[in-house]
Amino acid sequence: MNFPQKLVLASSSPRRQELLTKMGLTFEVRLKEVDEIYPPHLKRAAIAEYLAQKKAEAYLPGLNPAEVLITADTIVCLDDTVLNKPASAPEARAMLSALSGRAHKVFTGVCLLSSTKKIVLHDVTRVYFKELSSAEINWY
Repeated sequence: MNFPQKLVLASSSPRRQELLTKMGLTFEVRLKEVDEIYPPHLKRAAIAEYLAQKKAEAYLPGLNPAEVLITADTIVCLDDTVLNKPASAPEARAMLSALSGRAHKVFTGVCLLSSTKKIVLHDVTRVYFKELSSAEINWY
């Protein structure tokens, strides 16, 4: 599927690329380092939207008027705690142990940006983890 404007995905996520491909969309991938620091007063969905918008705004100076940019950010929350990406294997195991046998929420913020318009939205998914054994956690 083609649009009058060129679609640009600013993400290295294979899943996001796969999703757009399965939708039949033609797009170009562009990558740029953007820090994922957000104001401490933001909560859950607002964090995901803020980070998606922050990423989009980093690309705005190089965006052609004939292009539409898609950026996204996903955060995981257990109760009211944001679970940041684990920096090590022990942190990953601790996170999986905390999620084991419990429900958590995944918030994804999306920003669509052109030279004339910006749309920011989010979606929430409730995820249930079965009780994980130590072997499953170590394998994961």
